[in-house]
Amino acid sequence: MADSSTTSPRAGRIQRLPPDAVNRIAAGEVIERPGAAVKELVENALDAGARSIRIRIERGGLQRLLVEDDGHGMNAEELALAVERHATSKLSADEEGRIDLLNIRTMGFRGEALPSIGSVSRLSIVSRTAEGASANELEVEGGQVSGPKPAAWQGLAGHGTRVDVRDLFFATPARLKFMKSERAEALAVADAVRRLALGRPDVAFHLESEDRTVLRLQAESGDPAEARLRRLSAILGREFRDNAIAIDAEREGVQVAGFAGLPTFNRGSAQHQYLFVNGRPVKDRLLTGVIRAAYADFLARDRHPMAALFVDLPPTEVDVNVHPAKTEVRFRDAAGVRGLMIGALRHGLAGAGHRASTSVAGAALGAARPAVAPLPWTRSGAASWSPAPAPSPGVQDNETASFEAFSGQPSARLEPVAAEPPGETPPLGVARAQLHETYIVAQTADGMVIVDQHAAHERLVYERMKAEMAGSGVRRQGLLIPEIVELGEDEADRVLARAGELMEMGLEVEPFGRGAVAVRATPALFGPMDAKGLIRDLADDFADYEAGLSLKERMEEVMGNMACRGSVRAGRRLTGEEMNALLRQMEATPHSGQCNHGRPTYVELKLADIERLFGRR
Repeated sequence: MADSSTTSPRAGRIQRLPPDAVNRIAAGEVIERPGAAVKELVENALDAGARSIRIRIERGGLQRLLVEDDGHGMNAEELALAVERHATSKLSADEEGRIDLLNIRTMGFRGEALPSIGSVSRLSIVSRTAEGASANELEVEGGQVSGPKPAAWQGLAGHGTRVDVRDLFFATPARLKFMKSERAEALAVADAVRRLALGRPDVAFHLESEDRTVLRLQAESGDPAEARLRRLSAILGREFRDNAIAIDAEREGVQVAGFAGLPTFNRGSAQHQYLFVNGRPVKDRLLTGVIRAAYADFLARDRHPMAALFVDLPPTEVDVNVHPAKTEVRFRDAAGVRGLMIGALRHGLAGAGHRASTSVAGAALGAARPAVAPLPWTRSGAASWSPAPAPSPGVQDNETASFEAFSGQPSARLEPVAAEPPGETPPLGVARAQLHETYIVAQTADGMVIVDQHAAHERLVYERMKAEMAGSGVRRQGLLIPEIVELGEDEADRVLARAGELMEMGLEVEPFGRGAVAVRATPALFGPMDAKGLIRDLADDFADYEAGLSLKERMEEVMGNMACRGSVRAGRRLTGEEMNALLRQMEATPHSGQCNHGRPTYVELKLADIERLFGRR
């Protein structure tokens, strides 16, 4: 038998790594790019009580990055400790000397940022306390410390800290090969600063890149919710403020607040969705699932709303010590937090009523262009006017209702000017005309509204179906032969753990040996369906989002198709009473401002905007 030592190399003897190697390894985890360094330094400034923070970068932060603050500063002794590994002022021990890592109330706590940065760059720190007679400076080059020593002070205020990082990663040149372009790194720095600034509207931020101001935010004061909205507006744009829904809910010591965009104010990616936990910006897949679940009724899968949600809960209920860069957290009761967030979002969306985003009208006005010269008049382009048919008491939902053939020519019908309803003009106005047997034109108190009659009524029918289903429950249809679905053991466990939740939605499952699930009933709405495909999708959803989004989305898709078939079609002529009945129903129905795919059901144009089109303003 051969000696094992001759067939496999012998491992080296166990030994302690030198401090510089330890710091460089830590730097690889914590400081993987300039944006991460800026994030750590700004978090230090926030923990130091800063009310104004200035950041300057050169060549994307690789050549230089400077962070100045007006916090309480450090004396010479604290400055020397600040660049030692695992030295921090942000944790305190109890009487027995134990540190509670589940009671973190600061942005940072690991004590790794400054020594990690100093091990791979040329680092200079100048700091002064309010009580100090002078400032002190300490330098670190490639892990070698010199100082502290007295220094001149030219800070944002009489006290604070100035951290100057030059030649980042000069001591680890191999890492420079993994950096992106200077522009990409500068954008990453800006994103990190924006995320931190979103969470602290009470702090002023100033970011410069190559002597160009990228971000200048003043400190916001006053009502916390209003201050937060002003900061969101400054970073995400004024359009977000105009189209934001306030979110506010609390349950069992957990509070969810913030703002989310109307469904019609959406984007093509989820990069404008932000989550903050106890003021800490985090990137968590929980947010993706929450947003997707809350907006599933209103947006197509490839569209994403803008949102900034702030979760505050006792520090002992969340673990922030699960990632070196502190960008991930773990909740003690993840399902409870997720449920509260979804409920808060849905409540906010319901409170928006029939409201649609202002960007819809802006797009419509932007598309309108004054004619350079009068268009030639031709008979084929003339409008065809016809009297309205006899009125009926309301909008007819019956799909078999009579439809008049659409002639293919431009057509419009004027409604007689009826007496204004008593009291104020309704929000969606009073119907005045129908264009192309598809669009209702209504006059409001200060403008006009154009309604897509098919999209609007489709939403009304869909909401009524949802209400009826919530009242009577989802009907199930039993399968003559149960569908057996083979899964991984962990996948099957995830699906079976949610059997009660799935039963409420019409899907009955039970265990069938190890790693298999038997489907005994499916939602009656679905008719014949691919049960195996659905179960596999659900297993993936529970792994990614802790929610069975696939089943909900399929159910909503089926109901949406049914609502489409049962709604007023484009091409149908409506009476004045029918048009006004539709408008009143929209005003009384939540979410009626958008169809099931996030498209607007109406466009509102203010009189002032219309006057601008004609040069009256």
